[in-house]
Amino acid sequence: MKKIIMGTALAACLNAPVFANDLTDAIGADYGYLKALYTHLHLNPEISLQEEKTAARIADELRAAGFDVTENVGGFGVVGVMRNGEGPTLMIRADMDALPVAEQTGLPYASTVTTVDDKGKTVPVMHACGHDIHMTSLIGTARRLAAMKDQWSGTLVMIGQPAEERVLGAEAMIEEGLFSKFPKPDHNIALHVSAGMKAGDVGMAKGYALANVDTVDLAIKGIGGHGAYPHTTKDPVVLAAQIVVALQTLVSRETSPLDAAVVTVGSIHAGTKHNIISNSAHLQMTVRSYKDDVRKRLLDGIQRIANAQALSVGLPEDMWPTMTVSESTPATYNDPNMTGAVFDTLSDALGEDRVHVLTPVMGAEDFALYSRTEEKIPSLIFWLGGVPEADFEAAEKGEKKLPSLHSAFFAPDAEPTIKGGVEAMTTAALSLLGKKE
Repeated sequence: MKKIIMGTALAACLNAPVFANDLTDAIGADYGYLKALYTHLHLNPEISLQEEKTAARIADELRAAGFDVTENVGGFGVVGVMRNGEGPTLMIRADMDALPVAEQTGLPYASTVTTVDDKGKTVPVMHACGHDIHMTSLIGTARRLAAMKDQWSGTLVMIGQPAEERVLGAEAMIEEGLFSKFPKPDHNIALHVSAGMKAGDVGMAKGYALANVDTVDLAIKGIGGHGAYPHTTKDPVVLAAQIVVALQTLVSRETSPLDAAVVTVGSIHAGTKHNIISNSAHLQMTVRSYKDDVRKRLLDGIQRIANAQALSVGLPEDMWPTMTVSESTPATYNDPNMTGAVFDTLSDALGEDRVHVLTPVMGAEDFALYSRTEEKIPSLIFWLGGVPEADFEAAEKGEKKLPSLHSAFFAPDAEPTIKGGVEAMTTAALSLLGKKE
């Protein structure tokens, strides 16, 4: 019964006449519906690879808006297709997964959800990266474009993507035939909420927008023994320390100062007791860059340095460190021509004071993969401000420190953020689709 009522209310809303210059008013009239959806998503987060109920809700919303929907694409991926005559095909993507973070925002709709992760550990769950904003903006945009079918032509492909936080979802959807079983896009577009920009503003970087990211584990072997007799051992802790220091030269002496690169050792594990030299050590690293050749040079360099340091302390080759690379994603590249055109369109529609030129960041997004297939589809991801205006102004004056994405305290200002996301995405979509004659 609830689904019937929701669908009837939605149909009435979508059938109301809406014109492009009335977009802001139409979004305002729809905000109550979108806020309820956002609140539901925020209250019911699901971590990567567990997005079953979230995906079902997104599928229901797209169906109610008039899309042909396919579920379980690459896991819990959702694909909604709306054909509206001849014209370009545009894919709009939103990610659906949440993070294992215990929410501390104090919101009346704060998440209290816990779940069991893939390692069997009970963890708290929160939308600490704004994916609930992304999904709400996707549905708001779907509803607006469905109501404005007399103003555009072409094909819309709306996707809800799982497992972005594990950089697994985009690859899984592509491998399951996203660009072969469904209409192949001429353009891909997405947004990501920003923890450093005023709510409702948008910004974008032309060219590289986010980084290549690789998670690197280095297993270091040694010959253990008594701490009083180190000469009888091969100490993996000392070897690990030498490797950590030598790794810094990959950025400072092997990478051009004009290229960005990061090699961060985030964790060292070794030993059990003060006077025992262990048999092993383990380094955990994140490696980041923009250019593919820099990425390769960094990864090759880590193994080379590790091997050389092992050789220098006299370890035989069969005991040299073992390197494992996982959870990798390539740099996200915003097509310059597409970015410039959308930037100009949004500046005209939203006002130049709300649209900003941004520099690349060292975060990662598997949205990058949608432009890395054989089709090389032009793509753009832009940032959507989520910071309450008063907090933003206080931060600009140095009076307040803003919580970052992935923080337990991250809480977007819902109304201006959602309205801004729907307005910006709908406007961008209309500029990339065909025009009705």
